[in-house]
Amino acid sequence: MVQETVTIINPTGLHMRPAGLFASTMGKFKCNVTIKGNDKEINGKSPMAIMAGGLSCGTEITIVCDGEDEDEALKTAVDLVKSGLGE
Repeated sequence: MVQETVTIINPTGLHMRPAGLFASTMGKFKCNVTIKGNDKEINGKSPMAIMAGGLSCGTEITIVCDGEDEDEALKTAVDLVKSGLGE
């Protein structure tokens, strides 16, 4: 299991488009992906779960990857969040 803490920088947080981008990108990996933020544990492969998490700009989240390709998945997830998820 690997994890890293990052801050959401896109102004509107993880609404539908960035949540969908994150989930679809993480869906390519075999490992489990969990987002911890706002005192919740969110399935990082479910766009609906991510949107329901209410993760807004400035929220500090911890991304946890556990499984076969966890290192590559974590790097990809962190890079996505740091890039602003396309916004």
